Amino acid sequence: MQPAADDSPDLPEFQLVADSQGHAWAKLSGVWNLRALEPLLPGLEGTLSQRAKEASGWDLTGITALDHAGALLIWRAWGRRMVELLKARPEHTALFSQLELPDPTSLQPRRWRVGDPVRALGIGALSFIEHLQGFVVLLGQVALDVLRLARRPEGAPWKEISANLYRTGAQALGITALVGFLVGVVLSYLTAQQLRAFGADLYIVNLLGVAVIRELGPVLAAILVAGRSGSAMTAQIGVMRVTEELDALSVLGIPHTLRLVLPKMIALAIAMPLLILWTNAIALIGGMVSAQAQLGIDYRYFIMSLPAAVPIANLWLGLAKGFVFGIFIALVACHFGLRIKPNTESLGQGTTSSVVTATTLVILIDAIFAVMFSDMGSFV
Repeated sequence: MQPAADDSPDLPEFQLVADSQGHAWAKLSGVWNLRALEPLLPGLEGTLSQRAKEASGWDLTGITALDHAGALLIWRAWGRRMVELLKARPEHTALFSQLELPDPTSLQPRRWRVGDPVRALGIGALSFIEHLQGFVVLLGQVALDVLRLARRPEGAPWKEISANLYRTGAQALGITALVGFLVGVVLSYLTAQQLRAFGADLYIVNLLGVAVIRELGPVLAAILVAGRSGSAMTAQIGVMRVTEELDALSVLGIPHTLRLVLPKMIALAIAMPLLILWTNAIALIGGMVSAQAQLGIDYRYFIMSLPAAVPIANLWLGLAKGFVFGIFIALVACHFGLRIKPNTESLGQGTTSSVVTATTLVILIDAIFAVMFSDMGSFV
């Protein structure tokens, strides 16, 4: 067969060649890219489609250059499917693999099966065990770093601790104050209606004091910090994974836990009790304002009655919760951040999982504290 163009090696050529067994092979040679094919497309496409029926196999080893335009032209001549007999370079075969469409039957939705719930439960259990194992390993590594720094305090990352303390503590004062004030107003407004019906207006100090200082203040501050600071920690470490900064730290021999995890844990363990004190104070101010507006309770009476209405043990219990909340929120955030893969989809999934897990863990820890210290801070 005559070539599709002249005999210049820079132009695409196509010819049928018979082998020793008499089988016709479509032999292509030359340059098959968009620049070389553009002036020959009208006639070459028809010739390829017509002669493709006569060829038993295709020999593309003579092609010196092939791009997506040339691969698509040949692919159409094949009927948009891979031929059985093909001789080609590996890099050229990869182009045709990208053009091959998946089997339409594989795109159909999978039917529900009886064993699907059991399978999903097993996958969830294995995933939980894997995360729990990684969490324990991370906690153990942090403990080793703490012991190492106890022997050499001069090696502690004080600047990182200070920066994280500012980001997680000082910058969270605004949102915790706003939410705490509104929660105090709402709680006082709703309870005032019930207390007024029973003539127990003065007991609003007891109710607000115990509810805010013992439960609402610590849990509210922890949930806000988990959503605000926890997600930021996960995203920060995840971006470092995407930009390969974590790999650079490993190459330099700098432990991730010493420079990334431990400063965040220490900063959040210090910031959380202080944020709880701040949130408690603002929530009580909101409740006091609402109590004065609804029940006419004087500000001075509210403040003077609060120490007698709420035992000091409730305050210490709330601060202890904050310390534990801060450690576990930072650990969860760093755990999911270190598990993020170097792609944006994993970054979003990891951040979401971090916030959900940290919030759930805060509620779980609060429930454990409630059961263990149910008799603490109450009047007998």
